[in-house]
Amino acid sequence: MEALHPRVRLLWSAGAAISAAVLAAIAGAFTWVDPLSLGLPPVLVGGVVFGAALALGVGYAVARYRAWRFEVREDTLYLERGVFTRVRTVVPYVRVQHVDSQRGPLERVLGLSTVVVYTAGSRGADVAIPGLAAARASDLQERLRALAIESEPTDAV
Repeated sequence: MEALHPRVRLLWSAGAAISAAVLAAIAGAFTWVDPLSLGLPPVLVGGVVFGAALALGVGYAVARYRAWRFEVREDTLYLERGVFTRVRTVVPYVRVQHVDSQRGPLERVLGLSTVVVYTAGSRGADVAIPGLAAARASDLQERLRALAIESEPTDAV
């Protein structure tokens, strides 16, 4: 099974830092306007909330990285992920409609990319593989496209 690129932990940790900053600002503002805040300085409350939220977010990013695995099999794409709830997904190539590669601004800075596999179906009709090196994402996108084309003559049912 293949793991994601280690830099994805930085991407997910950056998201955790942004969320921690927003929570800290809300906690500080709430402390500033709430008369029941026991006279604690808003900066102290915000700092404590930021530190706790950042620690939890980075810990979750590391655990999420350790849980993420995928494998390109002969006739299916297999994914394992999830920290609290383990999710195993099997995508038959015959169900693949198209494959995209996405790179957000922070992903571009880190040299990462996300491959999105769109499948036939109504619920959860796409599967994303985040945190791939850009070259690996291009190779994977091309390989999945070729495998989907090869499986076209067979019936999906």
